[in-house]
Amino acid sequence: MARPMLLLLSSFALALLAYSSLASAKIVEHSFHVKNLTISPLCQQQVVTAVNGTLPGPIIKVHEGDRLIVHVFNKSPYNLTIHWHGIFQLRSGWSDGPEYVTQCPILPGNNYTYNFTITEQEGTLWWHAHVQTLRETVYGALIIRPRKGHSYPFPKPHREFPILLGEWWNANIIDVDNQALAVGGAPNISNALTINGRPGDLYNCSDGTHKIKVVQGKTYLLRIINAALNNQLFFKIANHTLKVVAVDASYTNPMVTDVIVIAPGQTVDALLTADQPLASYYMAAHPYASAAGVSFDNTTTTGIITYENATSSTPLMPTLPAYNDTPTAFKFYSNLTSLVNGPYWSPVPLKIDEHMFVTEGLGLIPCGANQTCEGPLDQIFAASMNNASFMLPTKLSMLQAFFFDVNGIYTTDFPKNPPLVFNYTDSSNAFNTSLVFTSKSTKVTKLKFNSTVQIVFQNTALVGIENHPIHLHGFNFYVLAQGFGNYNAVTGPKMFNLVNPQKRNTIGVPVGGWAVIRFTANNPGVWFMHCHLDAHLAVGLATAFVVEDGPTPSTSLPPPPADLPH
Repeated sequence: MARPMLLLLSSFALALLAYSSLASAKIVEHSFHVKNLTISPLCQQQVVTAVNGTLPGPIIKVHEGDRLIVHVFNKSPYNLTIHWHGIFQLRSGWSDGPEYVTQCPILPGNNYTYNFTITEQEGTLWWHAHVQTLRETVYGALIIRPRKGHSYPFPKPHREFPILLGEWWNANIIDVDNQALAVGGAPNISNALTINGRPGDLYNCSDGTHKIKVVQGKTYLLRIINAALNNQLFFKIANHTLKVVAVDASYTNPMVTDVIVIAPGQTVDALLTADQPLASYYMAAHPYASAAGVSFDNTTTTGIITYENATSSTPLMPTLPAYNDTPTAFKFYSNLTSLVNGPYWSPVPLKIDEHMFVTEGLGLIPCGANQTCEGPLDQIFAASMNNASFMLPTKLSMLQAFFFDVNGIYTTDFPKNPPLVFNYTDSSNAFNTSLVFTSKSTKVTKLKFNSTVQIVFQNTALVGIENHPIHLHGFNFYVLAQGFGNYNAVTGPKMFNLVNPQKRNTIGVPVGGWAVIRFTANNPGVWFMHCHLDAHLAVGLATAFVVEDGPTPSTSLPPPPADLPH
């Protein structure tokens, strides 16, 4: 009799736990009205595209397990989609958002509702437009707190502050992008960097500086997001250290540092303890510019942290690293490790089903016979992975083509290795015409459900050599190792961290170097993988994965929603 009673009590306990989890989750609903906004951060009026009349856009706050519903009304003059950067979108790939990958764009005057559940993710992510360069001004924070009744794996901070780093052009950013694409050259650089939409004190005619007030002795959580289009950034606070506790909404072993390095698309959660004398202190950011000889926005954006009861004074300024300080950037990126006893950690899969070696970098395509081109060698800038320069479809999204078995939208022959083996990081090959030319295509890789994929990303020195931030939609991946030079298949695996590697959705592949990632393809659908420097995405540094359905309905992609743009 005791055993049936024990089983009954155990079943009751499990049912109670399941009910408690469901009861703690809720529906969080927002409406995004995307339309023109006239602002003047640098004293020059400019019409931009913005959400609900603010820059940055609304902060979305949810708990793990919540269902998020966002109604997007496109009142702008441009096609539009919204991407929920870093969200897994388990069985909700129709809501991922990249244009012509998981949906056709929302046309002006139309609307679409994104509907998905936050599953086994906590920390800082963000949302942004995923059409052309609209994410310059269409972006905002997506904060995921632990489920009710759960806590952070670190002492609860006194307060939390989102810090969104961005860029600003005194021009229409769509025009800037179109002009560059028309002549095959690089886009004009930004006029300013911003913190929460404000350039800060160091710019002439700036419209303001973002300010934070703190209490001496208290600890604060800074949710830092790099929303810039084209700049990786160094970030520091004068006279203070920061304790990194998460990256890309994955908890890390606490790492104390006086400088944060953050690529476009990445997020960093860092604890700031107000342990300095009562005064004001600048937080500041300027570019990490790894490409030699390439122009960049060499300005510095600032915000101000002021201690409560501090007397009025000029804020102290931090000393930022040199723009090209790759050793500092690499030290930060490579020293991060995962918190294996934190929420949602799972061990690194050891059996690999798919090996890929992917070269990534810049290149060229030929200039048309009756065209004047401003790219190197008077050709057109392009970028590629394994010499395949990605071109988005224009008639139907790849996810719709996958679900409805429509041919002619993409091909599944993305090369798993580069077509030629050469000295990838030798700068003497920069303009080697036998290597530098690429061609446009829409090639993807098909993966079996639940297969484990390992990718070696190899940076190249073609045209130019720099750190490329690569973002994978739909998954987090383990960063097993990273280094400089050409990847060595014999010595590289000896460097792998298979115990507590950092987990990310966006990785900066070291300038003139390589990185190795691994992930499990347990999410059916079509998932974009691309450089998060917008100038490089625009010219083809991308590909995609098509993950087949799993064996049961609960592991298969459901039909598209009725209002999906098409």
